[in-house]
Amino acid sequence: MTLSVGIVGGSGYTGGELLRWLQGHADATVTQITSRENMGAYVHSVHPQFRGVSQLKFIHPDSLQACDLLFLCLPHGTTADQIERFASLAPRLIDLSADFRLSNPDDYQRWYETPHPAPNWLNQFVYGLPEINREALRSANYASGVGCNATALNLALLPLARAGVLASARAEIKVGSSEGGNSANAGSHHPVRSGAVRAYKPTGHRHIAEVKQVLGDVDVRFAVTAIEMVRGAHVTAHVMLNRRLAEKDIWRMYRGMYANEPFVRLVSSKTGLHRLPEPRVVAGTNFCDVGFELDSDGENLVVISAIDNLGKGAAGSAVQCMNLMHGFDECAGLSFFGIYP
Repeated sequence: MTLSVGIVGGSGYTGGELLRWLQGHADATVTQITSRENMGAYVHSVHPQFRGVSQLKFIHPDSLQACDLLFLCLPHGTTADQIERFASLAPRLIDLSADFRLSNPDDYQRWYETPHPAPNWLNQFVYGLPEINREALRSANYASGVGCNATALNLALLPLARAGVLASARAEIKVGSSEGGNSANAGSHHPVRSGAVRAYKPTGHRHIAEVKQVLGDVDVRFAVTAIEMVRGAHVTAHVMLNRRLAEKDIWRMYRGMYANEPFVRLVSSKTGLHRLPEPRVVAGTNFCDVGFELDSDGENLVVISAIDNLGKGAAGSAVQCMNLMHGFDECAGLSFFGIYP
């Protein structure tokens, strides 16, 4: 039986990306998609890639009907306020906002500067990064989304943290304009954004809470810089190891963790134009590419990763979670491997 899926808040970039992945999914069909502003309009009026492909029309959120699963693509703080209603409409929920990513309500209040609207629901959600929570997701009814910057950094550093060799890390994350969503603002105005290299969050980014939740209490900091790119997050992490290691030791850690991961690729060559990860190469995909280079001192390691912030950093991971939650092939619907150039 085909899974009936609803997308709540479907006019944004993540809603469109979900629809793209699910359009070719053999076991799931999007039967309803909501947008207050675009109610009654065809989805292709907002997401033009679906012209001639989908005849779906946006409906008002109040018109949602019961279905098998709801993807919730609402602004932060909105899902938690309506969680009881959404849970009454579908037995499984995947929330792409930040509302249920943090398991500790005190952490939520610290990083989002407001008490959590539904703290009793936090422990019912599984953090939706399959690479760390695959087995928990298989039996989950509720999965959270992941922060795109947190995902790129977590997957870059996870093998080192698990091996106990990560002393500290300082990272620079360069991001594309789609991280800001599809609502125009002063920073996204083309004459201002074009050609920009703008450090918009040098300290205190909210995603650091997810990094600590995944990696543990390790000394990791990062800054985020906006560059002239639409899709993508690119991590350059300078890692201090707590002991001298050889390159073969690093390879052993990364291969040991990612050898069987369908969407994490190790990209670390000695030669070639594309010898290290690049966002352009993973654009439109659910891949995270991870590479590294070890200094001759054996203690300073530079780790580089790249994802599509709308793919592995949002909608792609959400579809991967759906597959696990329903016993489908984990890679179903996610086979697009990008274009080049």
